[in-house]
Amino acid sequence: GKWMVKLPPLKMNASGQDLVITGKNTLTIKDVLTGDVWLCSGQSNMEWNLGSCNAGEDIAAASLPAIRRIKFPHVSLSKPTTDVPGKWETCTPQSAGGFTAVGFYFARRVQKETGVPIGLLDDSWGGTRIEPWAPLVGFEQEPSLSGIVEAVKKRDAEAAGSPENKPLDPTQPVALYNGMINPVVPFGIKGALWYQGESNGGEGDEYYHKTRALVNGWRNIWAQGDFPFYFVQLANFNKDEKTPAGGDGWARLRMAQTKSLQIPRTGMAVIIDIGEAGDIHPKNKFDVGERLALWALHHDYGKKDVVFSGPLFKEAKVDGAKIRVSFDHADSGLIVGKKDGRNPVTAVADGKLARFAIAGEDKKWVWAEAVIEGSSVVVSSPEVAKPVAVRYAYSMNPEGANLYNKEGLPASPFRSDDW
Repeated sequence: GKWMVKLPPLKMNASGQDLVITGKNTLTIKDVLTGDVWLCSGQSNMEWNLGSCNAGEDIAAASLPAIRRIKFPHVSLSKPTTDVPGKWETCTPQSAGGFTAVGFYFARRVQKETGVPIGLLDDSWGGTRIEPWAPLVGFEQEPSLSGIVEAVKKRDAEAAGSPENKPLDPTQPVALYNGMINPVVPFGIKGALWYQGESNGGEGDEYYHKTRALVNGWRNIWAQGDFPFYFVQLANFNKDEKTPAGGDGWARLRMAQTKSLQIPRTGMAVIIDIGEAGDIHPKNKFDVGERLALWALHHDYGKKDVVFSGPLFKEAKVDGAKIRVSFDHADSGLIVGKKDGRNPVTAVADGKLARFAIAGEDKKWVWAEAVIEGSSVVVSSPEVAKPVAVRYAYSMNPEGANLYNKEGLPASPFRSDDW
């Protein structure tokens, strides 16, 4: 049979206890912790395991009994299933290599700072698009995605007469929700971590609407309020085209990801400084997990002194031949920074900002000189007497982008225009 137990709020407990269920028979589940569970989903950069990240020292030191995970197999179905073909696994030096690396580093940081046991639902599939992960109810809330709704309803109607739950191509909308997310609902979760977008990399604003469908759909299905949803903006990758206009590759998708911060209780880890031009799977997942953890520590674990975001574009004001750009999350000031591997960002004395471009009414972009003034950046070029717009790091691989806040978190790419 299928049954559910809802317990009143329990105190956090990192010592394993027995959970005893008595009916006609008695079941005893041993070594149960009381803590927080985070859903980790997306495509291959979320699925990428710790053992593939040059993380030998971290694996050797991973005797972390308060961190656990369930690894979900890849399942793509025509109808929702409730089967969970997996079990909790404790983090040890023997098991840690198989953990999602992003989830591991997130959990390690949060658990260390709070003492709260962390469970990870390792629920991702490499190469997948966003559409298969979202439930139908999410798409139904987005008028611009009505075509997806019609296609799914048509498919569901055709399958309604069959008792069989058939495997679907994992590119089909809702298919991975049916096979891999629905089994978890309505298990109590603290929030969700999401790393995906490469397979939707040619999109722009439509990806924002699909993200809304995913987030609002999950929240609707879970019925646990607006739980936090923290996601990763795509890293720098491929050849640097070195054009001031930019707009190539994932540039527009990153704008859609930034726009997704308009969705309540979302957060974004910016990682344009740790990608690898020749590898779509950058090995530095340490900074990815750490930067996601900052959002959770500040918003969900009471660490209000933690600075959780790098500079985010606020506004651009034209002042004669210059444009002054102001930012959110830059109150402590801005720096020209240098990032070397997993080492903390260091300020570059007398360093020059790179990857700023400026344009006038003719919409011709040129590289610009950018100077930090307190918590803003002043941008100009002798080639543009009357500037009207500015862009920063707006390309597939904005190599050399080096604007950070003083806490060492990178500024997100931005554009002030809508051309």
